[in-house]
Amino acid sequence: MAGSDTAPFLSQADDPDDGPAPGHPGLPGPMGNPKSGEPEIPDREGLQRITGLSQGHSTLIVAVLCYINLLNYMDRFTVAGVLPDIEQFFSIGDSSSGLIQTVFISSYMVLAPVFGYLGDRYNRKYLMCGGIAFWSLVTLGSSFIPRERFWLLLLTRGLVGVGEASYSTIAPTLIADLFVADQRSRMLSVFYFAIPVGSGLGYIAGSKVKDVAGDWHWALRVTPGLGVVAVLLLFLVVQEPPRGAVECHSGSSPLSPTSWWADLKALARNLIFGLITCLTGVLGVGLGVEISRRLRRFNPRADPLVCAAGLLGSAPFLFLSLACARGSIVATYIFIFIGETLLSMNWAIVADILLYVVIPTRRSTAEAFQIVLSHLLGDAGSPYLIGLISDRLRRSWPASFLSEFRALQFSLMLCAFVGALGGAAFLGTAMFIEDDRRRAQLHMQGLLHETGPSDDRIVVPQRGRSTRVPVSSVLV
Repeated sequence: MAGSDTAPFLSQADDPDDGPAPGHPGLPGPMGNPKSGEPEIPDREGLQRITGLSQGHSTLIVAVLCYINLLNYMDRFTVAGVLPDIEQFFSIGDSSSGLIQTVFISSYMVLAPVFGYLGDRYNRKYLMCGGIAFWSLVTLGSSFIPRERFWLLLLTRGLVGVGEASYSTIAPTLIADLFVADQRSRMLSVFYFAIPVGSGLGYIAGSKVKDVAGDWHWALRVTPGLGVVAVLLLFLVVQEPPRGAVECHSGSSPLSPTSWWADLKALARNLIFGLITCLTGVLGVGLGVEISRRLRRFNPRADPLVCAAGLLGSAPFLFLSLACARGSIVATYIFIFIGETLLSMNWAIVADILLYVVIPTRRSTAEAFQIVLSHLLGDAGSPYLIGLISDRLRRSWPASFLSEFRALQFSLMLCAFVGALGGAAFLGTAMFIEDDRRRAQLHMQGLLHETGPSDDRIVVPQRGRSTRVPVSSVLV
């Protein structure tokens, strides 16, 4: 077994001495003489020898990680399911209620690099255990805040970011160290199914628990109990594999770190939206991964192109869902279904892209900065911004329910245009993805060493001797 779990908390998670011995069986091709620049892909027996974990145990670890990811997103969207009750309880408007999510995302965004740094250097299992335990306690505490202490609710939602940052930056890197190639893509698609499913379940659970209990506070007391189960599962089931071992060249030295019936009718709207989110998420994630997998055979730039198609395709449907909201609720749900399906196509693919263009010892840090940038340019400020635009529009119109509806409708239309910009960004990514992936593969195979920007060369055999040549000559 990879003996990292016996290490003390925050000790180095994997020792180079625990890595695989050169020339172990289970790897295809002649050991020690792979084709230059070609990665070795271990089979099932090879994976078990490298990680010290059986196929069943590795799959069970992914199942535990999926459960916790589901729980994270349930907690995040439970607040959305009871947001009108929170607004009424604390006597706040749209901008203040939007600030709840902004504070959480901002905290999550700021703390992600910290846990990314720790996740690349220390025991990932214990980091996640501590973060999720802290998140569960804070979430439970937020359900007891009195109505005159709205600022305290903002503070607790910010502290919830500690738990999510400790998990989201680290969990995908564990999956990357357990599986390779198409098997990893499949496991990541299962892992990221939890985002849309958890979001939909959180929305439904928040509304349902509030109605059953007669008090919205109880909606915030469901996920902490499930969080305790998550910590126990992490501690008892998850074992940490050696970092990057499944991708290292068999003869290369180990890589070292560098510097979540009546009642049904009453809640029909929320249930429909929650179910649409669940279904479109499952459909979109699966569709995106399968389309990308098939297109990779013909086009190595398939991943960013599929992401671009999903975002560009979703933008008009999300815009139409808002434009039709007052005239036809059926049309709105149809457009939401199509738009969310297309939008969900990129989740697992983006994670896979990040993992194969970054070497294993830097993946948690890369996950952290991906979280920072995606939230900085997205949902860190967007709930507050949309609420602010809505409040400003309402001030210039006569007070009425129609004015409130129109104000939110117009402010939300901004999201469709931002989605189109994201699609354009993925088209730009397609221009560089091949070079970045090959560079990371060569680095992991020990064929590329970090040098100055003017000396970007690798060692290859040429006429019976080792010769340093520019990377571009290999990439071409």
